Amino acid sequence: MKKYLSMILSVALFASMTAGCTKEEQPVQEEFENVHLTIASDLAPEDILVEQITKFQELNADKVNLNYTIKDQQEDNILKNPRQASDIFCIANDQLDELYQNGILLEITEDKDAVIASVGGEQTTAAQTSMRDGKLYGYPLSSGNGYFLYYNKAYFSESDVASLDNILEIASGNHKKFTMDFSSGWYLFSFFKGAGLNLEYNEEKAANLCNWNATNTEHTGVSVAESLLNIAGHDGFAYYPNSEFVEHASADEVIAGVSGQWHAEELASIWGDNYAAAKLPTYTLDGEQVQMASFTGYRIVCVNSYTENAKWASRLAEYLTNEETQLKRFEAVGQCPANISAANSDQVKTSPAVAATAEQAPYAYIQHVADPFWDASSQLGLTIAEGNPDNENLQNLLDRMVGKTIVPVRTK
Repeated sequence: MKKYLSMILSVALFASMTAGCTKEEQPVQEEFENVHLTIASDLAPEDILVEQITKFQELNADKVNLNYTIKDQQEDNILKNPRQASDIFCIANDQLDELYQNGILLEITEDKDAVIASVGGEQTTAAQTSMRDGKLYGYPLSSGNGYFLYYNKAYFSESDVASLDNILEIASGNHKKFTMDFSSGWYLFSFFKGAGLNLEYNEEKAANLCNWNATNTEHTGVSVAESLLNIAGHDGFAYYPNSEFVEHASADEVIAGVSGQWHAEELASIWGDNYAAAKLPTYTLDGEQVQMASFTGYRIVCVNSYTENAKWASRLAEYLTNEETQLKRFEAVGQCPANISAANSDQVKTSPAVAATAEQAPYAYIQHVADPFWDASSQLGLTIAEGNPDNENLQNLLDRMVGKTIVPVRTK
C-alpha cells in the first residue's frame, strides 16, 4: 500500500512539473496590432527618427504593423489641446509639472526600473526631473539643456573670456561683436540669478516667485538693469535672437556669444581649429565682478495620456531614447545624452561644448518656471536691448515685469 501510494505521489509530482514546464515554454502571445502614432519632430532630426522607427518596426514585425506621422512640434499646443497633440512629444523638464497637473502625461510602467537605471538611478537629477510622487512620466533624452560661452580663439585667450568686460573690449577693438539674446528671459536669468535674485515656482507649483525688482537686497534689481543697459550700449555688443547666432558668426561679425549645445556642430564648422567654449564670464555689477548663472535642465520624451495606443507609444518612446539614438542625436545636434552610458562615451566627453556645460554646472540651476514669466521677461529684455528708448523708470519696468510673472498658472 505504501509503495502504491508513493507511486501515485510520484506520478502527480511529475505531472505537476511537466505542466509547469509546458506553461513556461508556451508564453501567452501578444495579439498582432495595426497602430498609427504621431511623433513630434523635435525628438531628433528627421533622418534619425525615420531610421530608428524603421529599426523598431523590424524588431517588432511579428507583433505590430506601425504607421506613423512626424508632426511639426510647433503645431503641438499640448496644454490647450492635448487630444490633438502628438502621441509622443518632447518637453523641457520645467514643462512637466503643468502637464502632469493637467493629466496629460501617461505614467510609464513598462520597463520603468530599466529606464531609471539608464540615467544613473532614481536619485539622479535626470530621474527626479522625470518623476512625480515616485512615478515615472517621461524618458530623459538629453542633459545640460542650458547655455555657456562660445568663442573664437583667433581673438581670445582662455583668460580673456573669464570677464565679459574683456570680451566686449576685444570684440569692439576688432570691430566685431559679442552676442546674447536679451529678448529671452531664459538668458536674462543669468544676470539676475548671478546677482542673488530669485525666480522659481511657489510651493504649490501654481505660480512663479520672482524678486527681480528687489530694493532691499545686496544687489538690487535696478542695479542689474543698469548693468544690462551698459552691456547693451557697448560697441562690442549686438543683440541677436539666438536663432541668428550662427548666421552672424558665419559672416565673421560675431566672435563670441552665449548659446547651448545645439549650435556646437555649426560653430565648430565655421571657426574650425579656433572653435572653443567655456563657462559664462563674470560681469560688472555695483563695481564688483559677479559670476553669471544659467538655467540647466533636461529634455524629456513623454507619452500623451490621450493616446489611443499607449502600449506601443510607450515602447517606441523608450526605443527612441535608447543609448544608440541618444548618441546619434548628439552627433547631429550636439546635445549631451541623458543616458549614462552614452554620456560617458569618448565622443561625448571630448566635446568642448560638453566640457563647457560641466564647467558651468556649479552656477547652473534647474529650470522651474511657469509660462507667465516668458512674455513678461521678453518685454523687459527687448526694452533693455533697445537701450530703454522711452527712458522709463527702471524700477517701474521691473515692477511691471514681476507683476506679470507671478500670475497664477491655470489648471483644469
